[in-house]
Amino acid sequence: MKRISRLGRAALMGLAAGLLLAACGQEENAQAQQQQAAPQRQPHPVEVVAIQRQDIALEKSYPSLLRSDDEVTLVARITGTLEERHFEPGEQIERGQRLFSIEPDVYQAAVNQHEANLQSAQAELSRAQRDAERFERLLSQNSVSQQQVDQARAELGVARAAVAQAEAALASSRIDLEYAEVTAPVSGVIGLSQINVGNLVSPGTVLATITPLDPLEVRFQLPQRDALELRQQLSEQGDESIRAILNVPGGSGAAARTLEGRLDFLGSRVDERTSTIQASATFANPDAQVLPGQFARVSLDGLKRFDVLAVPEIAITQGLMGPQVFVLDEENVARARTVELGEVAGPWQIIRDGLEPGEQVVVGDPAGIEPGTPIDPQPFDGDAEELVEAVEQAEAEAEQEAAEAMQEQQAAEAMPGEEAAEGGEDDA
Repeated sequence: MKRISRLGRAALMGLAAGLLLAACGQEENAQAQQQQAAPQRQPHPVEVVAIQRQDIALEKSYPSLLRSDDEVTLVARITGTLEERHFEPGEQIERGQRLFSIEPDVYQAAVNQHEANLQSAQAELSRAQRDAERFERLLSQNSVSQQQVDQARAELGVARAAVAQAEAALASSRIDLEYAEVTAPVSGVIGLSQINVGNLVSPGTVLATITPLDPLEVRFQLPQRDALELRQQLSEQGDESIRAILNVPGGSGAAARTLEGRLDFLGSRVDERTSTIQASATFANPDAQVLPGQFARVSLDGLKRFDVLAVPEIAITQGLMGPQVFVLDEENVARARTVELGEVAGPWQIIRDGLEPGEQVVVGDPAGIEPGTPIDPQPFDGDAEELVEAVEQAEAEAEQEAAEAMQEQQAAEAMPGEEAAEGGEDDA
């Protein structure tokens, strides 16, 4: 091997350095050309608003089982034969209407007998009172002994007790006579008779059931937080600020039904098992459209959350740290901000923490926005529902276009196969 001289070695090193510098220069020129060729990132047009505190109306509904708390089960109070029934099962009856007769003649006879016994006891009382007064006068004249006077006084006391006893027996017989005619304690729809006419009944025998349908009481459970918020609103604005709406789903082709009523009770104790508070509402049901035992949902119209921060629900996205929104910096560049969510109020999402009043928040469709995206702020008219509908319509149109494009692509891919098959048939 020939040894390279120092001059030759120096020449080679100089040549290598020149080639390296030339390569670096070409790379820098290429990067500069790529940067010049790359277009500037255009601002993304989207609705933006300076968020402020406001009052938000809520749409809350709770499951419930319809019931009639005034439902009454009629039972016999006396012993006797059921002689008559004065109604048709299933009809509307009024309070005080006569329903059953249980041997009223027998109990009327008992009343008459006790009235006669009372008259006899009263007559005996009058005699004993006259005797006692006469013996008192004779004692002052020393015509009778003290023993005779005491005897007259005792007879007077016995006569008074007999009158009281007769009066009590008469009152009891009159009560039994009232029970002999069974009347309706409430108005409502009466069910089937539980025992036929001619049977012997005794105290406790079930006769029928009356179910009031108008008004209809509905009980339901509120989560603890909802109940506390509702109690505060009722204390500040009164009961008239809340309106109850009963939504009963239809079944087997029947139309859904809606009744309007009022909230008339909100409990003051939390159920330890469910962490809920009981409430009840009353609904007018004049046509008996809704029956006890049905499942329904109770909506409270007029519920609000006061002085809260909220954004359209569509503006919420999911980030690495949880729910987030995009906030604009001074240069109108989107920055992700993690937030704590509250309740959903229709198209609005209440924000509990993470935003401050006055901040510029992207409230439109966040599709295509990522941290660092320049934003072209568009005005927001405050109608979150219209905004959500517009976005949903746009998404639906995009999905339809994608589906049509896929169908066209599938059709295009299938055509060569069909042509080949036709060609094979022609060859055959």
